[in-house]
Amino acid sequence: MKKIISIVLAAAMMFCLLTACGDSTSTGAVATGASSGAAASAASGNASKIKIGVILVGDETEGYTKAHMDGIDAARQSLGLSEDQVIYMKSIPESSECYDTAIKLIKEDGCSAIFSNSYGHQNYMVQAAQENPDVTFVSMTGDFAAISGCKNMKNAFTDVYQSRYVSGVVAGMKIKELADAGKLTDANKDENGNVKVGYVGAFNYAEVVSGYTAFYLGIKSVYPQVTMYVDYTQSWFDVDKEAAMAEKFIGDGCVIIGQHADSTGAPSACEAAFKAGTTVYSVGYNVDMLDVAPDVALTSASNNWSVYYTYAFKCLIDGTDIKTDWAEGYDTDAVKITKLGTACAEGTQEKVDETIKGLKDGSIKVFDTSTFTVSSDNIAATLKASGAKVTCDSGNKVTSCQIDLSYYDFSTGTPTLVYQGQTIEAIVDGAFSESTFRSAPYFSIRIDGINEAS
Repeated sequence: MKKIISIVLAAAMMFCLLTACGDSTSTGAVATGASSGAAASAASGNASKIKIGVILVGDETEGYTKAHMDGIDAARQSLGLSEDQVIYMKSIPESSECYDTAIKLIKEDGCSAIFSNSYGHQNYMVQAAQENPDVTFVSMTGDFAAISGCKNMKNAFTDVYQSRYVSGVVAGMKIKELADAGKLTDANKDENGNVKVGYVGAFNYAEVVSGYTAFYLGIKSVYPQVTMYVDYTQSWFDVDKEAAMAEKFIGDGCVIIGQHADSTGAPSACEAAFKAGTTVYSVGYNVDMLDVAPDVALTSASNNWSVYYTYAFKCLIDGTDIKTDWAEGYDTDAVKITKLGTACAEGTQEKVDETIKGLKDGSIKVFDTSTFTVSSDNIAATLKASGAKVTCDSGNKVTSCQIDLSYYDFSTGTPTLVYQGQTIEAIVDGAFSESTFRSAPYFSIRIDGINEAS
């Protein structure tokens, strides 16, 4: 969500560097961070003394937040923590209210660790972290903990791009079934004969770009003749906008609608169109969409947040430090897809199992550079959108991608450096190495075959 640095944050940064926060952590690999006072003082090996505050951008009605709450509850129960040891603060906007909430959780509720689940909370979390060096702060999907200098500030995300790739395989199997059965019309194809897919995005951040590209490449691994169209609602959760965007894609002939947005708007629109006689299917996000789209929901890319929260809560209990950057995927079952719908093509489960096995053993790499091309126009588009510098060979295959992991303030329209990070080469052994140099996604390459709304 919006990368706005407050005046208070900018002023506090120097204070942080001179006092509580210490030296910056290297971003050359997933960092473990220095030992934080929070873990040591909060845990002391006694689970009954732990008090955890959780700041949530939504509530149970919003899929992304519900997935976090489910993961937290599972972790809490598995570690023997009582319900009153975890305090939920729901529907907290990405504003100074986040900072105020964090301070309340510390001063009034006695929390020694604060977790937030939305990118836009990060700036306010670091402000609170600077002022409370004996409290651990974890900002989910955040991207500057390792370079902020604050030893008690952490970031975490999952390798959800892997489950998006698998959900793309599910969609590819359905497209192949429809094509083989002769159920696709000219309206479902572009001028080159490629089958149309629509994708409802929230914002054009790397997290979303990484996800929709993985989804597209998953489809292409099964059915190569596809073109995908992406547009943005400029909101993580907006039922009406997501439904309207899906309806537009459906009207344009798209047969699969994917999403990186948190409501049931798009699946519900697909279900209504299907019942009206249109051939269209849905791939959702975060939660099972079968309740709202029983005839068209194929699956949803999702996270198993209990894996991270179990790890982090155990660190607090044991008095050990939480990694500065944490990101894991199918190797630890931190990501998943939801139950396959009855509309899925025959053989889909077997193909899913095969794909997950390949992701685990390394024989499948989601962003294998041999599986996509990047035209000169898309090289320029990538540079303009994210600053990533892409180099290709004569066949438009990516040979290099330089990523600046610094953190910039974009609020004035002119990028202003806030935290200096490394510039890294993201192409490793013939594939883009996602979420290894930090937890938050940084894949922002605009590849051929995906048409992104300006």
